[in-house]
Amino acid sequence: MAITGLAHVNVRASEAMIERVRRFHADVLGLTEGPRPPFRSRGYWLYAGSLDVMHLTVDPSMDDDAPARTGWLDHVAFTANDLEASLARLEAHGVAYRVERVPASGAAQVFTRDPAGIAIELNFAG
Repeated sequence: MAITGLAHVNVRASEAMIERVRRFHADVLGLTEGPRPPFRSRGYWLYAGSLDVMHLTVDPSMDDDAPARTGWLDHVAFTANDLEASLARLEAHGVAYRVERVPASGAAQVFTRDPAGIAIELNFAG
């Protein structure tokens, strides 16, 4: 496995918080709202040029005043290559993970946590 870059930052929060975050990043910082795959969850993808650098996800179970233990930051995502070798490496180290497929593109997402409990997402092209 070789990490080849940072894919995006994801913020998961209540709908009210997501709307405030979206407005700040678009209106204040200049990111633009753009296409988002048809996930079951609601949210936005914000772009810097052609790159979707911030994903905002509405979590209806979250209270606007009670951020997750890590604050509003949900996970760190990296682009990666060689899915099979990456899964084998995780298994060899006894690291739990789950694999999801992105609707419409077939890209693979591998989700795990590091020893500090930080959620990590590895993105593999479809």
